[in-house]
Amino acid sequence: MRERFLDHLRALGNEDANRIALEDETRSIRYGDLMPLVDSRARQLRRLGSQRVGLALDNGIDWALWDLAMMQEAIVNVPLPGFFTPAQLTHLVDQAGIDTLIGPGSLASVLGFDATPDADAMLWRRRGVSPPPKLPAGTHKITFTSGTSGTPKGVCLSSDNQLTVAESLAGIAASVDVRRHLAVLPLATLLENIGGIYAPLWLGGSISLPSLAALGWQGASGFDSASGWRVISRQAPDSLILVPQLLSALLTRQGDAPIGFGRFFAVGGATVSPALLARAEAAGWPVFEGYGLSECASVVTLNRPGERHPGSVGRPLPHVEVRLADDGEVLVQGNVMLGYLGDSAPAPTVWPTGDLGQWDGDALRLKGRRRQVFITAYGRNVDPAWVEAELTAEPAIAQAWVSGEAQSFNRALLVPRGDWVNDRQIEDAVASANARLPDYARVSLWQRSTPFTAQNGLATANGRLRRDALNAHYHTWLTSPLHPSADA
Repeated sequence: MRERFLDHLRALGNEDANRIALEDETRSIRYGDLMPLVDSRARQLRRLGSQRVGLALDNGIDWALWDLAMMQEAIVNVPLPGFFTPAQLTHLVDQAGIDTLIGPGSLASVLGFDATPDADAMLWRRRGVSPPPKLPAGTHKITFTSGTSGTPKGVCLSSDNQLTVAESLAGIAASVDVRRHLAVLPLATLLENIGGIYAPLWLGGSISLPSLAALGWQGASGFDSASGWRVISRQAPDSLILVPQLLSALLTRQGDAPIGFGRFFAVGGATVSPALLARAEAAGWPVFEGYGLSECASVVTLNRPGERHPGSVGRPLPHVEVRLADDGEVLVQGNVMLGYLGDSAPAPTVWPTGDLGQWDGDALRLKGRRRQVFITAYGRNVDPAWVEAELTAEPAIAQAWVSGEAQSFNRALLVPRGDWVNDRQIEDAVASANARLPDYARVSLWQRSTPFTAQNGLATANGRLRRDALNAHYHTWLTSPLHPSADA
């Protein structure tokens, strides 16, 4: 499939040479120039003898060109998340055996890379590299997923793993004539890499790649929704990929006028509240919820135009088979990863996701994680992600963590959307979320909190809550009797 994809891009360069393929704030690249630029970068990597490359650039044309060059040369590409700390990046570089870095000089110096004479100024080579760890055969990308606890794991994927998903997504996007995609998530995020670069290129579409700062991203967890909304409303793209928190923040900036553009906006990455989806649809956003995981090269199921199933994550994409185990765990067969970095176990054929689900016709409805469900003092099972999704569907709440194990009531730590949010607004937001929940899942006690981030150890690098760390950090509060709300 890799050769078919690259041949397709070359064909587009001949047949539709003047169409814009990639653009950012400083330039645009037409399809006629795309593959010659990829070839140029591929030659540089070949000349350096690069085998494993860390890609540490901001969103932009260069990120996409280097990514495609590594695919062409079958070089292992390790996207380095911009929100990782230097210590995390050092560990990642050592663990993956990276010999070449594409990124700024300041980062190269910290990570022990040297300049490469007569090469691109963003290319750096590492001194004193130990023999690299063995990788599963066919590995062309290592994407790091941190799950909910522990050290990030390197998921080894082939080009075909990624392009198979991209082709399925392109088929869905083509059904609603998607022509222009705006990348809002960091390109180091596998979902945006596959859905925001490869899928639009399958379609011969145009991809806008503004810098993360222009989009409003501020470090590991901050997002200026006003900046994000300005870019989105000005560019009026056909497609976007969003996470629930981003969607909720952007909706607060839209105002009363309908959105007036967009054909397919995918939302996923975490539990999505039906109330948030309803808000988005009422505001004119063509939102479609999906589900996936890195171990399956991102997207597994997706709602489609004309066949939305509210409360579900849609039906499986054509390239995978999804079934449920006897206990309800979601099992995925087809297009599973090659393995984890440093793990000698044979490549799996069926992936046990750890998620619980049930069928709603041919659509999948998720029922929580096997290991994160808590049981109240009254014996009711509660998936905290469900409650958290209802809370963060409220405009006043940016993040939420809910706990109630063996308790007669549930409590929540809540991160306000901004400094403008007062306690009364939070109280009203909690009441609104509670009204959509059954009594056993409602929140009786809450506290304001500072953001949960990778830096303070309370969230993973991709924003998932570290529940064990939160339980340990707030143990005293969790075991305290019911009392009025106060700052955490």
